[in-house]
Amino acid sequence: MSGFILAAAAYPVEQLADWDAYATKIGRWVAEAADAGARVAVFPEYAGMELTALDPASVEDLHGSIAALGGLVERVDALHAELAMRHGIHICAGSLPVREDDGVFRNHARLFAPSGKMGTQRKIVMTRFEREEWDIGGGAPLSVFDTDLGRIGIAICYDVEFPLLVRAQAEAGATLILAPSATDSLHGYHRVRVGAQARALENQCYLAQAPVVGEAEWTPSLGTSHGAAGIYGPPDLGFPADGVVAMGAMDAPGWVFGEIDPAKVARVRAEGAVFNHRHWDEQGARVTLPAVEVVELR
Repeated sequence: MSGFILAAAAYPVEQLADWDAYATKIGRWVAEAADAGARVAVFPEYAGMELTALDPASVEDLHGSIAALGGLVERVDALHAELAMRHGIHICAGSLPVREDDGVFRNHARLFAPSGKMGTQRKIVMTRFEREEWDIGGGAPLSVFDTDLGRIGIAICYDVEFPLLVRAQAEAGATLILAPSATDSLHGYHRVRVGAQARALENQCYLAQAPVVGEAEWTPSLGTSHGAAGIYGPPDLGFPADGVVAMGAMDAPGWVFGEIDPAKVARVRAEGAVFNHRHWDEQGARVTLPAVEVVELR
């Protein structure tokens, strides 16, 4: 399979006036990525929270604003599906909390394919603020998405800090893991980045981190966010010495572009200086990996 360009967003959450402003913004960002040749565009965790600005009655109430998003989910998904088909690009839409049938809100990232199909990855492990303040619940199943570009996994923010989750996706065939993130401190950003680079090392695959950036003090959900978009691989044969394929500036909005080449993954796993992916089971302990659901998006 040939290589392709991925675009990772450092995305500013803005207080938009209405739905048309949101649709115009997302459409502009997707068009910019597609015009630059990207076949995958990754938006951050909780980027969908900017939609809370559309309901002035609840925007200043954390739980009220989360609940108000429910009426927009179908509209948001229809917009991203149409953009993916129009531009021939895979879009990992900004995640948002969705109330499920059991009444629990869970953090949903959705991957839209040019085929018109869509798959959802729920965040598995909740951070303290999600548990203690937002009342967001952990989700399932863990998935990989079978696309025309190969198998892709999504590890939302905190999830990428847990080795077994990404290892399960790698063993299910994912050579690219998307890590949309939202962090309100440099400590948080670096935790996610270190996790992403560690997962790229141990699985000898690509990781793409897309963060929320900038000021959003108008919403109690985000406040100020810090980060830099980055695309990482193993620091070994065929990859940069530091494993950084592409890197944006800290807190600077915009796309970061990098090439994803599955052939490089196959080569480093077969000829690299080390075989982290192959030697996983030699750590001295056997563990049961989470089950992985394969979702067809071709």
